[in-house]
Amino acid sequence: MELKDYVTTIPDFPKPGIMFRDVTTIVNNEDGFAMAIDQLVHTLDGIDFDLVAGSESRGFIFGAPVAYAMKKGFVLFRKKGKLPRETISEEYDLEYGTATLEVHKDAIKPGQKVVIIDDLIATGGTTGAMVKMIERLGGEVVKISFVMELAGLGGRGKLKDYDVESLIVYEGK
Repeated sequence: MELKDYVTTIPDFPKPGIMFRDVTTIVNNEDGFAMAIDQLVHTLDGIDFDLVAGSESRGFIFGAPVAYAMKKGFVLFRKKGKLPRETISEEYDLEYGTATLEVHKDAIKPGQKVVIIDDLIATGGTTGAMVKMIERLGGEVVKISFVMELAGLGGRGKLKDYDVESLIVYEGK
């Protein structure tokens, strides 16, 4: 089987005309989950980096096992108000409104090379916010890897200056 065979597509969710790609069916299958982690690790072949970063919550699910497999630290980007120490934050646009991500101010040191791992790139807002914070802290984003990409939403274009790779690409929205 291929990784895309583990993704369940739900038509007309959350509204008519949307084809929802459910990543949880990868995660709850031991073969699918192992395949996703192994393939994400493979996207990092030849990449020199210090840390893996992931955003709440599915970025944690995929990023933490990659960090473990590569023997790297893992940086959590969380929703506003969830981190206990001093943070920096970045607001970004959602389809219907805005959201804010935060990261501990001391999580990334100047000069550290960071890989971002997430489940999905759609509009690129969440990842764009992470990139801005990593760079504000003096880190360098050296690779961004996703399990799935909804190419029709144009998120890759917002990250055109970075090395972006997706395991599965859906041409639509």
